[in-house]
Amino acid sequence: MPPRAEVDDLGLSDVAFAVVAERYLRRDADGRVCETPGQMMDRVARFVAQAEDGYGPGGADRWTPRFSALLRAREFLPNSPTLMNADTGAGVLSGCFVLPIEDSLDSIFTTLHTTALLHRVGAGTGFSFSHLRSRDDLVRSTGARASGPVSFIGLFDAASQVIRRGGRRRGANMAVLDVGHPDIGGFVRAKHDPAALPTFNLSVGVTDEFMLAATADRPHPLIDPRTGHIVRQVSARALLETIAEQAWRNGEPGLLFLDTINRANPVPALGPLEATNPCGEVPLAANESCNLGSIALPRFLVGDHLDDRHLARVVRVAVRFLDDVIDVADYPAPELAAAARATRKIGLGVMGLAETLAALGLPYDSEEAVRFTRQLMARIARWAHAASRELAAERGAFPLFAQSMWAAHSGAPIRNAQVTSIAPTGTIALLADTSAGIEPLFALAYTRHILGRDFAQVEPLFERVTADRGVWSPAVAAEITANGTAAHPDIPDDLRRRFVTAHEIDQFWHVRMQAAVQRHTDAAVAKTVNLPETATIDDVRTIFRHAWRAGCKGVTVYRSGSRRDQVLQPPQQNPAIPKVNVHGAYAGGMPVPGRTP
Repeated sequence: MPPRAEVDDLGLSDVAFAVVAERYLRRDADGRVCETPGQMMDRVARFVAQAEDGYGPGGADRWTPRFSALLRAREFLPNSPTLMNADTGAGVLSGCFVLPIEDSLDSIFTTLHTTALLHRVGAGTGFSFSHLRSRDDLVRSTGARASGPVSFIGLFDAASQVIRRGGRRRGANMAVLDVGHPDIGGFVRAKHDPAALPTFNLSVGVTDEFMLAATADRPHPLIDPRTGHIVRQVSARALLETIAEQAWRNGEPGLLFLDTINRANPVPALGPLEATNPCGEVPLAANESCNLGSIALPRFLVGDHLDDRHLARVVRVAVRFLDDVIDVADYPAPELAAAARATRKIGLGVMGLAETLAALGLPYDSEEAVRFTRQLMARIARWAHAASRELAAERGAFPLFAQSMWAAHSGAPIRNAQVTSIAPTGTIALLADTSAGIEPLFALAYTRHILGRDFAQVEPLFERVTADRGVWSPAVAAEITANGTAAHPDIPDDLRRRFVTAHEIDQFWHVRMQAAVQRHTDAAVAKTVNLPETATIDDVRTIFRHAWRAGCKGVTVYRSGSRRDQVLQPPQQNPAIPKVNVHGAYAGGMPVPGRTP
């Protein structure tokens, strides 16, 4: 590989360039990198803009430079498969798919085959295993006993690990099991051993009735998915307690609030939504996919405010870009292509919220920050929906529009059944040099373990602000490096509040921020409620109930230190953290610590 100075034409941070070179840049026949990050952006823009020629001559010539400028500026970035695969012959560009699994070996192994094809090119997959018969149920055709959903999750996990070895990023899966399935106990405890099912995130699909039953300490029925008959009754409260205990131990399972999800189902004619993508931000029907992309909010900061006019323009172009991706993408199975084009779901989100709030002087855990974020997301949703309606006027509404809630509620044609979604943005936030998704700052100094290497990092905005205030010093640098927070006597109280970190924030502010964003998001919100190591099981159970009542579509908690393979290590959990060059390169953003990125 040539010297970095010759190939890094975007000025990426050390960790961002390492990730891009390893996973995204094209390689020649000898495996050598043969494009720069900027050329990668041009490649993606050129390929996606080809869709424009399908709606009139000359469209690609007009939109290629606009898309390229947007990506090179890193004001907006699409999900990783689009960056990796566009114009490479590996035509899957969607970030995630939800695949059906019915109660037959034909269905299971057909889906396993499709999963392998998707993982090979970097897409994630989600499944509901709720239709599979329970463990030890009789299989009448053979006289044998069924092995149950958890065993088949193990099968999919083993296949994903094999495919991972041949690809450029690891396979990522979501397994959902309905809280009424007879095997729910085994599912909840399936990752009691932290090494089990490494390619899977687990979520329990819970209903309003279950949450009410747990609150009132009523019995909860477990129902045979094959017969529809009640198998037995269990204590709803005890089951929720077990889920909370396992989440306390290692961050899983999370909860999906299925009734909340389906009240917002944009196309109920396709049936109830039962599963999501691996990080939970996109509930999808069987065979559906979603093209995700996120706007880097700090790029729109002008002094003490966001440039709304510029932000609105970028939202409009980003919606068009994501809609074009649907047209130029390939799909490894015809049913996937049909599902994608029937609803044309996209997921425009944001990243860098925590950095933006800190830059504006708004503590993440404050009424002002929640109000600012709620109003910002309302504007972005309004602009994104308007852009989708403009596309519908040009190109037509999505084919199932007449059967959708859009037709029932407003009647105005819209191009995409789903327009907005908040992803965790683990890798693309690195490329944009900003904080991840809507997460708070993880720490002001931490070690990122990625690609088998450790990158020690310090929050640059904090350094700049403290330097401007005249309080940056070697002593402050040493303290920040030691504990990762602004808890130093030389740091004024207003800066301590402004740069509050994830584990300093009370759990309820995490949920309040997620709920504020969810209110103006079509799909769902990827958000982890970070807890200190001292948090209790009761804290976890309280968060579950609070998130449900607040209208979130799902919730994930992660207690610091509960996994040995934690991607980000705050200093107090990593005594061997190397000394940080506080004037060195930085890349903000991180994968959600408790979930597969």
